[in-house]
Amino acid sequence: MHMGWDVRGTRRRSVVLGAAVALAVLAGCSWGTPDAARPAATPSATPTPEPLTAAVRTDVAPATVVAGDAPAVALATSVALLAAAPVVVLAPLDDVAASLTAASAAVALGAPVLPTAAGADVATELARLGTTHALVVGDPGTDLQLPGVTLVPVPAGADGAVLARATGHRFGEPTPVAPGQEQAVVATLVGPEPAVLLAAGADAAGGGPDAGTSSPTAGPTGGDATTSTSAEDPTALPPTGPVVATGVLALTDGSPALAATATLRALGVGLLDVPGGDPRSTSTVVQAVAQAAPTAVLAYGETFGTPERLASRVATARTGVELPGGGQLVFPSVPEQPGKKYVALYGTPGSSALGVLGEQDVPSTIVRAEQHAAPYRDLTTDTVVPAVEIIATIASSGAEADGSYSRKRPVEDLRPLVEAAGAAGQYVVLDLQPGRQDFVTQAQLYAELLALPHVGLALDPEWRLAPDQVHLRQIGSVGIDEVNATAAWLAQLTRERGLPQKMLVLHQFSLRMIGERERLDTSHDEIALLIHVDGQGSQPAKAGTWQALRAGAPPVHWGWKNFYDEDVPMLDPAQTYQVQPVPDLVTYQ
Repeated sequence: MHMGWDVRGTRRRSVVLGAAVALAVLAGCSWGTPDAARPAATPSATPTPEPLTAAVRTDVAPATVVAGDAPAVALATSVALLAAAPVVVLAPLDDVAASLTAASAAVALGAPVLPTAAGADVATELARLGTTHALVVGDPGTDLQLPGVTLVPVPAGADGAVLARATGHRFGEPTPVAPGQEQAVVATLVGPEPAVLLAAGADAAGGGPDAGTSSPTAGPTGGDATTSTSAEDPTALPPTGPVVATGVLALTDGSPALAATATLRALGVGLLDVPGGDPRSTSTVVQAVAQAAPTAVLAYGETFGTPERLASRVATARTGVELPGGGQLVFPSVPEQPGKKYVALYGTPGSSALGVLGEQDVPSTIVRAEQHAAPYRDLTTDTVVPAVEIIATIASSGAEADGSYSRKRPVEDLRPLVEAAGAAGQYVVLDLQPGRQDFVTQAQLYAELLALPHVGLALDPEWRLAPDQVHLRQIGSVGIDEVNATAAWLAQLTRERGLPQKMLVLHQFSLRMIGERERLDTSHDEIALLIHVDGQGSQPAKAGTWQALRAGAPPVHWGWKNFYDEDVPMLDPAQTYQVQPVPDLVTYQ
């Protein structure tokens, strides 16, 4: 279900519930109805009826995105999770005190919280749920027309004694809730004896000998509904039993309505704060999802996107596999969280002629990559990740056996450096210089390495030849359709393997190197696109290339290359980070 969300007022962020907390909530709830909370049976009394228990749907969708105002979100939560609920809690959701009382009662009862607001289609939902009894908290503000439903009123801010008489359950200590903390506190409610939540500064209502036996001011009436006010039967609701929505996890990019949060807690569902709406965003969120291992998620907020996209992201987060630098996003953009930048050595193992990467053995390359990255950490609050960009297919002067003008390095030749980089927490990019072959064909040759979570891909159009071209006689180029096809293949591989997001680097120092670049497909959620500006020479010339390539470019990240021998002069780290925008990837050749 995907509904529009009209955000009213200040949105307050829920606290992050880590996986351990969420699982403790799910596993530590010893639900039940304490006998002491029930009136003693007389010898002639009929046997205690079986508890009325809500039923969780057996067809809960793998991913549901819920958005809207408070009544809509409350109803959507009930629709998404529940098949039946003989007992519900009704409250005016614009009344904080009533909502807090309703939350405490709902967690004790194992019942959803639904709105009494005019216009909310409560009657339809109660009919679907087969509801026979409703605890009505506070003043509904209107006559409730709910035929066949017994209405049991309690005041907003009711104390534990009032709630115990109305629900038949025990409650914990009264807990004042500071303004702005309502969502956070409700999200931590747990049965079987939930705290009695009170709006800060409010006195608890009731507690006397007749507490809970009279209707609140302007109490619910109307239709064929009946209101239980009998002093001889202070336990107005029938016995209720616990229910747990097993395998369900709730996600929020801010704060769902209080009523929805209460329903989630009543069903034993943990609530996880996901800044930015992407469960791959941070290590904390990824590990929480992995530990919870949900079979279904409810996500509250429009930033989560479509249910299909959310389901794919959750499937990736469930693996718990992270990228160097943490999380599963190449370039995370999360409020109040550090992003990522990369500093890489460029070349191919065993060849000093093609870049600094090949000037030393594998262990020394890993050390040198870290040494290049280290100075950048003092220049940014982002996480700086060391990296290696390995030329996997090398442009050659001859045709090679297959006529490609591209020499392929065997996977096993590259594996030692790839695996050593992964073990050291460094990122790897495989660079393709395909000659007369296409990029997709060459990328597929390295699928085994690209299936590793810390390995991305780079396309080098300078070395992409037409059928009648040879290297060094002209600058190569590639059409956008071939680039998009390669991106689609890499995205599919990433999605099918449940891998973290992958970096896809497009090398460029001339506009003609990538034809129709404006049609670059940036829609793949599985990859992070970066245009790497490879200009060399004087710094004014490099700056001009940088500006020319950025003009009119599609929305991508940007990389800068420092050449030891060709730049005049080569920028030091502080000077490199004076380039605007600050490069997300800096490579050294």
